[in-house]
Amino acid sequence: MELSEIADRVARVREQMAKAAAQAGRDEKEVLLLAATKMNDAQRVREAIAAGVDVCGENRVQELQEKNAQGAYEGCPLHFIGHLQKNKAKFLVGTVELIHSVDSPELMHTINRLAEQRGLTQDILIEVNVGGEAAKSGIPPEAADEMAAEMAEYPNLRLRGFMTIPPISTENGGNLRYFAKMYELYVDIKAKKYDNTNIDCLSMGMSDDFADAIKEGTTMIRVGTAIFGSRQYVKN
Repeated sequence: MELSEIADRVARVREQMAKAAAQAGRDEKEVLLLAATKMNDAQRVREAIAAGVDVCGENRVQELQEKNAQGAYEGCPLHFIGHLQKNKAKFLVGTVELIHSVDSPELMHTINRLAEQRGLTQDILIEVNVGGEAAKSGIPPEAADEMAAEMAEYPNLRLRGFMTIPPISTENGGNLRYFAKMYELYVDIKAKKYDNTNIDCLSMGMSDDFADAIKEGTTMIRVGTAIFGSRQYVKN
């Protein structure tokens, strides 16, 4: 893909975001556009930033480290959006603004300890497995309230909200019910104002379904393919 095509793709995504927001009676500025930059090199990331994405998000710790060393994310907030193992949290705490994929008390404890050691507060999202899929990470929706309440035990963490990846749908609007369920959970827990929380982020919606997510209340969409094109996976 020519680099200029990335800017064209970002513009098209912005148009679709604006249309979905208008249909829902929302201000398009309420929704942040995160570029999911997995398997895209530093130059392509810089092009997406120049085209006006709001946030960059990486799925893999090693890839994030490599591109960060090349200055790939300069001028743009950096988030981690992939599954996170406890032994790799040390590479992210204090480096990324937001970790989207916190899915256990054990991981919360690890991140809190690292943040305390470094004298900072790390913002996190709790990942919710809204479809109850065995192959996906995340806590059950019914456990989200209890986990948010436990934030009082982690003075060096700040819960900013929730992230989810719904089941793959083959039909238009197939994920609307999952997005609606997550929005209801988000609003309910936000209203409780638990300690060490500042809930203002609901991260849901990707290339195939972000318009539906916007209609159901997301505040951040994570878009990869619609910005960068299909990823080319290399077989070993």
